[in-house]
Parts: sequence; C-alpha cells; structure tokens
Amino acid sequence: MNVVVTGSIAFDYIMSFPGRFSEHLLPEQLKHISLSFLVDSMKKQRGGCAANIAYNLALLGERPLLMATAGQDFGEYRKWLDQHGVDTSTVREYPDEFTSSFFVSTDLDQSQIASFYIGAMGRAGELSFKALNPRPDIVIISPNDPKAMTQYVRECKELSIRYIYDPSQQIVRLSDEELREGIAGSAITITNDYEFEMLRNRLHMDEAAFLDCAQVLIVTRGADGSTILTRAQRYDIPAVLTARPIDPTGVGDAYRAGLIRGLALGLPWDTIGRVAALAATYVMENHGPQNHQYTREEFVQRYRTHFGNGGLEGLK
Repeated sequence: MNVVVTGSIAFDYIMSFPGRFSEHLLPEQLKHISLSFLVDSMKKQRGGCAANIAYNLALLGERPLLMATAGQDFGEYRKWLDQHGVDTSTVREYPDEFTSSFFVSTDLDQSQIASFYIGAMGRAGELSFKALNPRPDIVIISPNDPKAMTQYVRECKELSIRYIYDPSQQIVRLSDEELREGIAGSAITITNDYEFEMLRNRLHMDEAAFLDCAQVLIVTRGADGSTILTRAQRYDIPAVLTARPIDPTGVGDAYRAGLIRGLALGLPWDTIGRVAALAATYVMENHGPQNHQYTREEFVQRYRTHFGNGGLEGLK
C-alpha cells in the first residue's frame, strides 16, 4: 500500500516528575493556575507524531512516505529515518528554522503535561498532495500546523484520497468548523478517550453522529484498551499490558502505525486493533518513541502469545 504520513517531526524533551500532578491541582484555583514541577531527569529523543508513525510502520513492514517539514538541525534525524526504512524524500528542510520541539513531563501515574514549539512545522502548508505521483492509497493527517491540516483534508477530498483524521493534540487550535470538516468524509477518525470527550462537548456529537460523518471511529483508552466503531459493529480491543511500563510518549503514534499496517494487509477489524495494541506496547517499554526494535517474526510470536494464532501471515 502506498502510505503517506503527514504531521510533525520534532525533538522530544522527555522529563520525569517523581510525584502526581493531580495532587498539586487546586480545583478552586484553576482560573489562576501557577505551578512549577521539579523534574528528576530529561532526555532528548527523536519524535514528532508523523515521524513516530512512519518509524513504526517501517518496523511493521511498510515503506511509508513521510511528508513533513523540518529545520536546519534535521540532518542526523533524516539519516536515522532513512536507515530504518522511512522514505524521507518529501521532507522539506528550512535552513532558517529549527525543527519543532516537544517538551513533556510524565508523573508516576503516566499522566503528562506538555508544550509544543511549532518551529519548521509552521511551514507545512507549503507541501501538497497535488505534487505526489503516484497518488497515495491512504493518508494519515496527524497533528501538524492547524492550517496545513485543514488544507490536507480539502486536498484529500478534492483528489479522492482516503484519509485517517487524527486531530488529537490540535483539537484546541482547530475551530469547530475545521474539526467537522476533517471528520466528515474521513475513512477513519481516531482520538484518545479524553480528546473524544472534548470533541463531543464542543461539537455536540454522540458516537452515532460521528459515524454519520466518518466511516470508522476509533477511541483509544490507554490501559483500558481501545474501541473500534464501524457502521455495522463495535469492537472492544484489549490493551497488551506490560510488566515494565517506562514511558507513554509516542504510544498512540505506534497504535496508529499498527492500524495502518493492518489496513494494508486487509485484516479484519478485531485483528487490526490487536496489531495496533501490541505495536503501542513496544513503545511503552522504552524511553522515547523510537528506541524500540523488533523483527516481524518476533512481533508475530508475541501477538500469538497474547491473542492466539491466525491472521498475521502477511506480517512475516
């Protein structure tokens, strides 16, 4: 399958807070919040939603095309992605910009507080699907410059390209109209459970209303698994729990990669969800979103250990 991944390329600054954020939030003072958390460690990692999705897709056997923007500091990162099977030929570097940066703190409950510096991602609207030949079979529109995300939605509709809509981190920056436009006509709309509640409250839509607009709705729920809703059926997918959870940064991106690989193989929805769940767990077991590796044979064996036999021959 000709897969194009759009979204952010970033450097992640991952910090660990040895407490619980919830213990320091005063409900009566949320309008005047002023907090500082002393963190124990900080690691700089390769990240960004699009780059993370592409990296995991390559591990699973695809050769995704990464369509994104980066800055003057991207050289070594590009080499890393190229070496690991990602096609970076359409990544545009801007010598007058720095690659985007993601600053995130994680507490003992795996809750996160994050900020994102836009950097070169702010130029993403200068890229276009109209310049691609051949046309992609499927595109994922993951968090990116908000204007670029809306542009990509319109281009996909104009060019009859199937797309997965993943507004997640940009829900707060996209207007209600832009969100409705992205959901309407998408092959899949995907969010986590918190983001889904944000969308429901803002757009006044229940699950049925989402499925009137999107062909499939997927809601991820962390350790509680995920739900895949098609217009015909609901699939509740269990998480692949691990005895050594380390860092949740990038877990959702790996889930999305498993989803796309499952679609490429033509797997049934319940199997697709399980592939996605297992791909996500590999990230949870490492520091940073691109520090895990496995062979496809190892992946299939672990899948069978958790879920039983059948349906994954194409991953070998």
